[in-house]
Amino acid sequence: MPVRDDNADGEWSVEAVQSRYLAHCARLNLPSPRPLQPRTHRNANGVWAEPILQTVIDGIKAGDAACVALGVELIEQDRKFPFGRILKSNAARALRSAELPDALKQRVRHRVANMLAAGNTPHEFKEYARLLRKVGFDEEWPRMAASPPSANKYAMRHFAYFRAVQERAPGFFPRGR
Repeated sequence: MPVRDDNADGEWSVEAVQSRYLAHCARLNLPSPRPLQPRTHRNANGVWAEPILQTVIDGIKAGDAACVALGVELIEQDRKFPFGRILKSNAARALRSAELPDALKQRVRHRVANMLAAGNTPHEFKEYARLLRKVGFDEEWPRMAASPPSANKYAMRHFAYFRAVQERAPGFFPRGR
């Protein structure tokens, strides 16, 4: 029976994600780590292994702090891998409802502001923009406003969104919200 494994290789392989997850659990003193395993599905055509990142996203939704850290690492990646766009979008969407410590909020702010400045606005950037709005971007706004991505009309759409949010309610999105 053929096995289709859609997990990435290298730093996003099943083993690498599990290892980093356990390291985050140890660093955060989490008593009982969740079992991170890719889900498998069987049918007449064979066996399909979902990307382990889907299990990480489920962990983010459940409030697992180690999965939240992995989710932020995921949105910091430019690398492409199977189902990367949808996994990154889903991770950013799940992070919006998660409790993020200040250090992770700062990493999100820095990542999204740098992507916008570079004109790098892939499919998942829409969710990144919503996440940035949720965590607040007031201290990043002067840097973002100083170098709008004028040459990229898609990036300018996101820039206009951030400008509208900032003008509508400056200071309304405080740090920690």
